[in-house]
Amino acid sequence: MKKLILKSVLYAFLILITLEGLVRVFHLGKDTPTRFLDEHKVEKWKPNQNGFSVTGNRRQNFSEYHINTSGFNSYREFNPTKEKTEIALVGDSFIEGFHQNYYNSIGKKIEKSIPEIEVYEYGYAGYDFADQLHLTHAYKEQFLLIDHIILGIKFSNDLNRGEYDVVNSRLALESPMNKLLKKSKLLVYAKSIGILDPPQELVYRIISIIKSKPKKKPIDELEASRIKEANEKKYLANFENLISKYGYDKQRYTLLLDSRITSTFFLSYLEKNDFNYIDFASSFEASDRPTTLIYDRHWNNHGRELIAQLISKYINKKQLKSGQ
Repeated sequence: MKKLILKSVLYAFLILITLEGLVRVFHLGKDTPTRFLDEHKVEKWKPNQNGFSVTGNRRQNFSEYHINTSGFNSYREFNPTKEKTEIALVGDSFIEGFHQNYYNSIGKKIEKSIPEIEVYEYGYAGYDFADQLHLTHAYKEQFLLIDHIILGIKFSNDLNRGEYDVVNSRLALESPMNKLLKKSKLLVYAKSIGILDPPQELVYRIISIIKSKPKKKPIDELEASRIKEANEKKYLANFENLISKYGYDKQRYTLLLDSRITSTFFLSYLEKNDFNYIDFASSFEASDRPTTLIYDRHWNNHGRELIAQLISKYINKKQLKSGQ
């Protein structure tokens, strides 16, 4: 019996080592760059990192990233001057672009359309509107030199707070224990394809049973409408608080949004108060090809092409008006 146990342990160990080797050889596990908080309390990626982002159990998406000296995924360094014309794209994972090779990003596509400009991509997964405006305020000397600043915004989840503070839950991913676990590519791969989801869900269920929280009562249409209206007012108040606290230059700042998932209440407010925005809803709807990846809602290469075209058209129009 003792020999059987020892052999079982040995075989299990050898199988794990073999699987670890296979995952590494075929590059199935993604490389996750290291996060950090800089001296301005801006959360971003540690500068000068390179790696590959992998999604899906058959490498459905395999792309290379490059973190520049500013801490963002980009093919270029950020060096704005008064003499050049620059665009900043600020936003979350959609702007960050880990789902596409860094040298074929939205910024690169825009530069191909308008060769005389430089595009700086300040994208970071999880950034909301507070993160974005805190970034532009913390590096205001740099952003004052940038001619056009495009801010990605989703009304339903980017305006949950009216002031910036550090999101410790994201930085907790850099704990010594998590860093140690990430050294195993097999474990990273298993988590990314959902193998570890069932045991995690079981733990959550046990915890919920222990806490025995009462089930929420279903709400009727009237209550749902009231909640929706209250949320819209809250999000708008947060938007106003943020632009008041961190500043918002209506001449240089432009919002990038999808009107299909944006409250008409908010759109009316933007138009009434002369906030410029680029709406990509109609462009995506008119496309006869998919604009997002098949396994999540991030833009695929075609979707990014459409976004780049819309931004390029918008910038050309602005430059024509200003006589540049």
